[in-house]
Amino acid sequence: MGWRPSATLQASFAVHVGAGVAALAAPALWPYALAAVAANQALLTTAGLLPRSTLLGPNLTRLPAAAAMRREIALTIDDGPDPEVTPQVLDLLDLAGGMKATFFCIGERVAAHPVLAREMVARGHAIENHSQRHLTMFAARGPGGMRREIVEAQHSIAGAVGRAPRWFRPTAGLRNPFLDPVLAGLDLRLASWTRRPFDTRCGDVDTVHARLARDLAAGDILLMHDGHAARAASGKPVILEALPRLLARVRECALHSVTLDDALVP
Repeated sequence: MGWRPSATLQASFAVHVGAGVAALAAPALWPYALAAVAANQALLTTAGLLPRSTLLGPNLTRLPAAAAMRREIALTIDDGPDPEVTPQVLDLLDLAGGMKATFFCIGERVAAHPVLAREMVARGHAIENHSQRHLTMFAARGPGGMRREIVEAQHSIAGAVGRAPRWFRPTAGLRNPFLDPVLAGLDLRLASWTRRPFDTRCGDVDTVHARLARDLAAGDILLMHDGHAARAASGKPVILEALPRLLARVRECALHSVTLDDALVP
């Protein structure tokens, strides 16, 4: 699909061009032109640091109205697969009446555990792209570096499960203006979340549960982690103690968790 820059990026192009023309036509204006460019760059940087922002391009932060009408939510689980944690997560989802999840997986982890990845798909879940190596500085890379990370993960995941991802989520949800055209060129869509529990840093089960379950509503996209999960007081990854409570709350609210692809069916 072709790339269409967001209104913010179009305005950014105009600011840069206008500042350059103004500085050339009237050199006395160059401090003002420089200030305009600096302010614009600050806006773009801030937008990239806000995972749920749509200023840099399309970003799924909530399921469409049709999914909400069907009482659907999407549980998304990042940073796996983890051979110790992920199988237990799969069992918890089965025990909850066949709730389905979308796993945003790290490509090199899928390549290291292809049998587990195939089991995830066989049990009705989806595996999507969370980059090849989950680099801390992913959002600081240029378009070429971003594209390589994403393409390598596409190959790793497709090679393991026989299906290339359709969705992408960057490390910590952080990005820069280069990501949107890269995703468009690869026919991938960006997905973030409605709410997150910060469960890679917070091991308190009550807090993790409350951040996800408070005001839970149809159409929500929830984020948890089976990889890099913080440890609860019991020593277990916090997802293993918080997820059963969350799934019980989902059932109490007459909601059902589906994959992102299934949620986008009209």
